[in-house]
Amino acid sequence: MTSSDTSGTPRRVWLLWWVAGLAYAVDLGSKLAVVARLEGRDPVPLLGTWAQLRVQRNPGAAFGVGHATTFVFTLIAAAVAVAVVRVARRLTSTPWAVSLGLLLGGALGNLTDRVFRAPGGMQGAVVDFIAVRDFSVMNLADWAITCGSVLAVLLTLRGRELGPAGPAAPAKAP
Repeated sequence: MTSSDTSGTPRRVWLLWWVAGLAYAVDLGSKLAVVARLEGRDPVPLLGTWAQLRVQRNPGAAFGVGHATTFVFTLIAAAVAVAVVRVARRLTSTPWAVSLGLLLGGALGNLTDRVFRAPGGMQGAVVDFIAVRDFSVMNLADWAITCGSVLAVLLTLRGRELGPAGPAAPAKAP
């Protein structure tokens, strides 16, 4: 039995959870690997000097902004996760499920760092390791958030809806 809205359109919450779980697992696994193998070592070139693997702890947001307000970014990541879970009840759009799954997985990836990494107390520094010359040092959670956000903007500009307005209807009997 598949849950659906009142029009019979199947809900896509399972896809959101799958994408979020995959994004989270890949981010967490990559951070564990680079901390274990690359932290404290020289950068590893990926594309000459244009892109390299370089471990950096970031207490702030993108581009090192707000390094003194780590707790605020922890609250923002938690709020994003809660918001995605709340709107998931009416989700019937496959592209929106992918977008929100990327946002949720990325937010949870960085939230995990903020909660469990030093110095702790919801003020942990995020592990960044993908350094792009003259741009930024990022992680895979950041990439998931960026891709999910761009997709959300495109879907919004195209007028694509998440699903029916209001709370999701109970599943129909087959």
